Amino acid sequence: MSSTTIAATTTLENLFANQAAAFAAAPYPLAGERRRNLTRLLDAILAHQDELATAIDHDFGGRSRDEVLFSEIYVAVNAIRHARRHLKGWMAPRSRHVGWALQPAQAWVLPQPLGVVGIIVPWNYPVFLSIAPLAGALAAGNRVLLKPSEFTPETSALLAKIISTTFSPDVVAVALGDAAIGRAFAALPFNHLLFTGATAVGRDVMRAAAEHLTPVTLELGGKSPAIVAADANLERAASDIVYGKLLNSGQTCIAPDYVLVPGASLRPFVEALRKAVKQYYPDGRYTSIINDKHYQRLRGYLDEAAARGVETITLGATRGLPPTILIDPPEDLKVMREEIFGPILPLKTYDTIDQAIAYVNQHERPLALYLFTRSQQTIDSVLTRTISGGVCVNDTLLHIAAEDLPFGGVGPSGMGHYHGQEGFDTFSKLKPVFRRRWLGLGRMLRPPHTRLHDWMRRILIR
Repeated sequence: MSSTTIAATTTLENLFANQAAAFAAAPYPLAGERRRNLTRLLDAILAHQDELATAIDHDFGGRSRDEVLFSEIYVAVNAIRHARRHLKGWMAPRSRHVGWALQPAQAWVLPQPLGVVGIIVPWNYPVFLSIAPLAGALAAGNRVLLKPSEFTPETSALLAKIISTTFSPDVVAVALGDAAIGRAFAALPFNHLLFTGATAVGRDVMRAAAEHLTPVTLELGGKSPAIVAADANLERAASDIVYGKLLNSGQTCIAPDYVLVPGASLRPFVEALRKAVKQYYPDGRYTSIINDKHYQRLRGYLDEAAARGVETITLGATRGLPPTILIDPPEDLKVMREEIFGPILPLKTYDTIDQAIAYVNQHERPLALYLFTRSQQTIDSVLTRTISGGVCVNDTLLHIAAEDLPFGGVGPSGMGHYHGQEGFDTFSKLKPVFRRRWLGLGRMLRPPHTRLHDWMRRILIR
């Protein structure tokens, strides 16, 4: 470990210690203070939105300002506003029923801040995936340490500057650094740790957190399917799938990873995809692949498919990696085994909706599932017979922008939820409280046991 890394690790430990001490001194911020923190965060993001869009554009080597303002800034400020609007209701004690055998008594759940929350942020949506969980953690009354990605250095540095001029470091602070700092960050004794990123790294984060029994929320990814039913409007389905796939050049954890399409609809669907690409990107310009390492990984998928004779269709020319369709690639190819995270879209054909459902269920549970159909029966069948982190019917991606819906994976695609009240609850201890009002039945059941006890026990247990 270099002297620079050692110094950075020491600074990181000091930041954590200061936040832990500050929380111990004031463990239950009132609603007014939490609301002021959310307002400070909202004002800061709005004031620097153009700078953030520019920084993201530079880090990616080309990313549309309009795309950033919707997919990063809008959803981030929406999360803050939603938390601020509902904060007081989320904080309120939640009454619970007490059975007659325990009467007279009261019971309730008290949401309580956990303490110091760690948030590890990926490179693909560096603003949204910092600010949305931060809003939930602040609403819950916690102190927060953020670790943004080293792959977006300009955006990460700007976020650190914005946070440092908005908050005292014992409330919110940003830790900058490489993978070594990331490992040291995950090893801190946080009261909760949220990680968004690759499944393999998520396993490492969970191992590090286990040392302190730190509870974790893991937002991972995987291969999210899109099912196009036989009765679907092919042009609308293709338009929605292209939007979901090519936003951020496919570098989205919930991007459609592959499409299941009826065999009879395959060629018309391909032409509908081609039309949608031309409609959305007439000049062939969309977000660049983040770096050469990921570009070469994607090229490797295409080279392997070509070597195996897979039919490959390019949907228009672009300045970088073009949107590319692979027709029925074999299951053993890397493109079918690994999360693609780029503008490559395999199409797999099927004959019946039961076959499509079986195909999804034969693979790891995905973070998202997309279904295109006009049939309520098909909707009900897919919803009840598949398990995924979330579902969009007749659209893609937008469930993540519905702030009142919980967001999270299942199994290999993640664990835990955030967004909305579920995010507030994730970053809270929902403390159960039982209060005895006065002498009650329960005390009459204590030893020494008599015939009265026997009679009462029979009444209770019957």
